[in-house]
Amino acid sequence: MRTSRIARGAPLAAAFTAAALGLGDLTPPSDVASLPVASALPAVVPTPQSLTRAGEDIVVTRRVVLVADEDTDPAARARLVEVLKAHGAARVDVTGPRTSAPASSRDLTVLLGPASRPDIAAALGTTRVPAQAEGHAIRVGVGRHAPGVVALGGHDAAGQFYAVQTLRQLFRPATGPRWKIAGVRVSDHPSMALRGTIEGFYGQPWTHQERLDQMDFYGDVKANTYVYAPKDDPYHRGKWRDPYPADKRYELGELVRRAGENHVRFTFAVSPGESICYSDPADREALKAKLQALYDLGTRAFSIPLDDISYTKWNCEGDATKFGAPGRAAAAAAQVDLLNDVQRNFVATHEGAQPLQMVPTEYGDLTDTAYKQTMRAELAPEVVVMWTGTDVVPPSITNAQADAASTLFGRKVFVWDNYPVNDFGNTSGRLLLAPYDKREAGLSEHLSGIVANPMNQPYASKVAVFGAADFAWNDRAYRAGSTWSRAMSYLAGGDRRATEALLVLGDLEHLAPTFGSTPWQSQAPRLAAEVSDFWAAWDGADRDKAIRSLRGYAQEIERAPAVIRGGAVQRGFVADAGAWLDATELWGRAAVKMIDALAARNDGDKDRADSLVAESRALQSRARAVRTVPARNTWGEVQPKVGDGVLDTFLAQADVRISLWDVAGGGHNLALAGTATASGVEQDLDRFTAAKVNDGDPGSRWASGYSDDSWVQIELAAPARVAAVTLAWESACASEYAVQTSTDGTAWTTVATERPESCGNDVVRLPSGSEPVRYVRMQGVERATTWGYSIYEFGVYGAVDRSG
Repeated sequence: MRTSRIARGAPLAAAFTAAALGLGDLTPPSDVASLPVASALPAVVPTPQSLTRAGEDIVVTRRVVLVADEDTDPAARARLVEVLKAHGAARVDVTGPRTSAPASSRDLTVLLGPASRPDIAAALGTTRVPAQAEGHAIRVGVGRHAPGVVALGGHDAAGQFYAVQTLRQLFRPATGPRWKIAGVRVSDHPSMALRGTIEGFYGQPWTHQERLDQMDFYGDVKANTYVYAPKDDPYHRGKWRDPYPADKRYELGELVRRAGENHVRFTFAVSPGESICYSDPADREALKAKLQALYDLGTRAFSIPLDDISYTKWNCEGDATKFGAPGRAAAAAAQVDLLNDVQRNFVATHEGAQPLQMVPTEYGDLTDTAYKQTMRAELAPEVVVMWTGTDVVPPSITNAQADAASTLFGRKVFVWDNYPVNDFGNTSGRLLLAPYDKREAGLSEHLSGIVANPMNQPYASKVAVFGAADFAWNDRAYRAGSTWSRAMSYLAGGDRRATEALLVLGDLEHLAPTFGSTPWQSQAPRLAAEVSDFWAAWDGADRDKAIRSLRGYAQEIERAPAVIRGGAVQRGFVADAGAWLDATELWGRAAVKMIDALAARNDGDKDRADSLVAESRALQSRARAVRTVPARNTWGEVQPKVGDGVLDTFLAQADVRISLWDVAGGGHNLALAGTATASGVEQDLDRFTAAKVNDGDPGSRWASGYSDDSWVQIELAAPARVAAVTLAWESACASEYAVQTSTDGTAWTTVATERPESCGNDVVRLPSGSEPVRYVRMQGVERATTWGYSIYEFGVYGAVDRSG
């Protein structure tokens, strides 16, 4: 928990008027080193609406005078003192703006409070103060009677706090232990009113300490909303009628207070839809009592999520009597009746309470239905409606989609963005560390706000939440790539080497699945480019260059985990990513060994190459044996996925190249030129056809019917000697399967039987010296799930037979 001690010295003399501050005279005292104007503007996140150069950078003196009064936000003042002391101020003396003792000409002066306060208004000069909520203005300049003056003015208390959060990012190292502040002016306000997260995932909820840390993090990134809605908190959902136990109430009260210290709106959500009787007055009173208990703890924002419930049945006979037979329109009528009651008879009667929020049962599409028609016609206009996009996990959100959703619900919608949440099957074994992306600039004009649904891993979630907060603050200036790098730097405490290591890990954990077959962010884009360049140079006869380049990056992968664990990166992130770091080190070492094997074979040293290949294979086996323990997610103890579909594919291809070194054309993926057929396709859906299994797209997939003996096969373009087969499984994989080959597609030979421990990427090596074949098949024996078999890519590596 942040604590600050404010140093209070002797009374300071002199009123801080416009004349006393003397911002028109930019000449500092001769005994204070003035630093030259820097050409580059500092990088501030969230990106301000306006940040321009105002003059020289100023030095932080050992003693700083902080001018504050009763209208200065206490949280902003405490944070400011903390920031100043972290950047060279040995003491911070606090005074009011109307003291009469002369000010020292040697001390930096910082003004903090309402922008309308006369001394702050004078110091800001022509810097525009936004009139919007949370707006603020900053001017950093050199005064006539002081070495520097910093004016921080807020439109409201939150604006003051956010001004300090911007100032925190304006410090730069000066000579020795000293710091300077960039000489800038800032005029800033958020583009969206609501910004932050909703802890709405399934699986192990965050701990109390993790939530407290998140509140501090949200303050740093100017996120003002946290919705408490963990699905597996029994008192949120299943036991919603029951009051929280005393120890839990204490924790929630502390969390509400910490949120307030960071100007975060703690929003309490209770989800009664699984069991509530909408027509029962007792259930309604129980719901209001639950909200009242949190109001008494200081909560002023409430939500009633009605997602992931059935509207084809009632929970009591009384609802059938009052609302009719169950169905879309009847469910909406019952929900509206409840929500309007809570808004009008609880929220509206409680001082300071914000408009009620809700999540509709139909939350992830743009189809007009009787449910939505009833909602928009009858739901009280004050109630805020949440929407997840065009799907549960949308590949993008556009302005047109947001407008369509707002039309459907009769109000601007509030987006519950299901990224980076990783509680569903397609995310099994994944940390989602790709940047927040593919949300269209201009959404601030079409939405009431955005909250990201994070992962079960809170510290790892900061990468995406950092971006979501930046986007919601200033969506038109948002740049996903640069914000991603700054998020990693934040986690690394500004340490350059640790930041670079985090970016390497983030590339390996870049794939972002949807509920469908196609991920909305690709896997390992940097590594994929490095591998592509490697094979182009290798096949282009510039093999030394290929080895040097890719080996250097493979070493970065190998070393990244140790750097991340070296102390600069937040310890919580290191704990969250522990299993992935273990696996990454092994995969990186395996890659270095395999590249060295290629180099040795190219130099004619076959024995050394074979030895290195064996070492690489052993490391790959160890990497595949790593498990996520302890498991926080609903998918349990599984293999952490690291660069899957890219790194493991490279290793398989390199292995086969070495195995078929003396065979012309050896080591190429022959499946890409082949024809895929299968025993069947799930529900005859075009997006799951056999052709998806060899299209070279790791995001598309084949899915079979629901039988154990299903199969998929590749007819090669020409007979070939096959050395290896690779299978990139989706979460619906096989617990046992056979790899079979055939010369005519009729008579089949089983060349391998596999019993994988988990769904992942299998490399099946075929016996050496095999005869040319025309067909290669994955023949299912037993499914691992109740679904069929599902494969992203089926690779066949070998060499076309030239003997005929």
